[in-house]
Amino acid sequence: VQLVESGGGLVQPGGSLRLSCAASGRTFVGYSMGWFRQTPGKEREFVAAISKTGGTTTYADSVKGRFTISRDNAENTVYLQMISLKPEDAAVYYCGASGRFITASSGRYPYWGQGTQVTVSS
Repeated sequence: VQLVESGGGLVQPGGSLRLSCAASGRTFVGYSMGWFRQTPGKEREFVAAISKTGGTTTYADSVKGRFTISRDNAENTVYLQMISLKPEDAAVYYCGASGRFITASSGRYPYWGQGTQVTVSS
């Protein structure tokens, strides 16, 4: 499956962004989806994940209550709505596709997009 992220950009602290990840190539509903982020010199960090049907979601503690993951299986797209952004949320955000039910482990995602940069700065 091929994944393409979009929606990143520069936002002020307290602002909002919505990231999108469009999938193609295989049956989208066959994959749970996750969002991860990475800053230079650090490991890729789990942000949020959603099950194949969208009925189950899980979040990193650092983003609970501020980020919302959702998916539209008719549009083969997964979203990450981010509000109340903080400078520490700045990173390259990646979406991944996994054959597992739902997982926060980056090693269980065989498919990745190219990433989209999120910058949070005044």
